[in-house]
Amino acid sequence: MAERRQSRAVRGERGSRGGDQVRNHLYVYGNTARKLDVREEIRRKPARAHNDNVRKNRAKAMYMNPAYVLFLAAALAVSAFILIGYIRLQSDITNSINHIAALESELNDLKLSNDEEYSRIESSVNLEEIKRIAIEELGMTYAAQGQVVEYDAEGSDYVRQVADIPQ
Repeated sequence: MAERRQSRAVRGERGSRGGDQVRNHLYVYGNTARKLDVREEIRRKPARAHNDNVRKNRAKAMYMNPAYVLFLAAALAVSAFILIGYIRLQSDITNSINHIAALESELNDLKLSNDEEYSRIESSVNLEEIKRIAIEELGMTYAAQGQVVEYDAEGSDYVRQVADIPQ
C-alpha cells in the first residue's frame, strides 16, 4: 500500500525527474518480493562513528569500582547465608518426619503386641476354675433371696450412700 502511494507521487513528478529512471527505482514488478542479498546491504551500510559521550558511557559500564564489587560480595554472602539456613531447616523437617514415622511404627508394633498379650491372657482365664476355687477353697456361696437389694436411680449417674447397707 505504501509503494502505491509513493508511485502516485512519482507519477506527478515524472516530468521533472526524467520519468523512467524514478519509476524503475520505486516499482516492484511481479507478484512476489525480490530476493535481497543481505550481505550486500551490510557491506554497503557505512559504519556509524560513535561520539565521545557514547564511548565514555560504555567504558563506565565496563568498569567495576571496588565499592560495587564489595556490595555484590556482601549481597552474595547474605544470599548464601539465607539459602544455607533454608536448606538446614528443610533437612531438620525431613529428619523430624522420619523420626515421627519411626516412632509411629514402634507405637503400632507395641499396640499389636499388647493386643496379642491381652488376647492370650483372656483366653487363658478359665471362669469355671475361678468359680470352683471361690466356692470350695474360699467358702463363698451364691446370694440368697433376701440378700439382693434393688433400688431405682433417678436420672443421676452416681449414687450417694446416706445410710448403712442392711445386712
